Amino acid sequence: MKGHIPRKRFGQNFLVAQAVIDRIVAAIAPRAGDRLVEIGPGLGALTAPLAERLGHLDVVEIDRDLIARLRQRFLPERLTIHEGDALKFDFAGLAAGAGSQPGLRVVGNLPYNISTPLLFHLAQYAPLLRDMHFMLQREVVMRMVAPPGNGDYGRLSVMLQYRFEMERLFDVPAEAFDPAPKVDSAIVRMIPRPAAALAAADEALFARVVAAAFGQRRKMLRNTLRGLIDAAPLERLGISPGARAEELAVADFVRIANCLAA
Repeated sequence: MKGHIPRKRFGQNFLVAQAVIDRIVAAIAPRAGDRLVEIGPGLGALTAPLAERLGHLDVVEIDRDLIARLRQRFLPERLTIHEGDALKFDFAGLAAGAGSQPGLRVVGNLPYNISTPLLFHLAQYAPLLRDMHFMLQREVVMRMVAPPGNGDYGRLSVMLQYRFEMERLFDVPAEAFDPAPKVDSAIVRMIPRPAAALAAADEALFARVVAAAFGQRRKMLRNTLRGLIDAAPLERLGISPGARAEELAVADFVRIANCLAA
């Protein structure tokens, strides 16, 4: 990290523990022919071993100082740098040029300050993806994979679990980074669910129902969903109007949205 001052506005904490780097690369299992893009390559801790195994790697980086360093370190034929904000990046263009193995693969040590909006942005491209592997704040990963009835289960859990099969792989301690963040991290694997499994008739309406239900998570559905659906239709669906959002499975939210759509 010599010569580079981490920038708080970009949420920069650089992975330096070699054992952790090796374990992440092993979990990703990159193969020749994969089209893989890394979000936020930073100083290249993951970039170097990934590019070595793949032959060519795409990266999205916003920090011009880091981009200059990456250009000095990697040949253009080994690394294509897309300068810009990952929150605004069009991943469809990379997916269209996927290699011999179908589907774009996405990896990254995601900045904590934009992790949730970035996950929702990437979810738009789920049909074009093969998988995603991310390092995130452990608290965020626990929310992503939480089951119904768990205190971490919320809007993020439902919206991502509707579209992806997710698995928390392992935790990463704060001391694996320089500078060390104040929280631990975790690695999550996200695999898009097949189109046939996405049963919401109107996905925008589904998202609206989920947002309303968790808008006041301590309140009952009869209150949070007032104006969208009454108690009687909920009961006909086998869902108690006195239940709270965190008690419902993803499929229950789909059934409510489909009832409204019909």
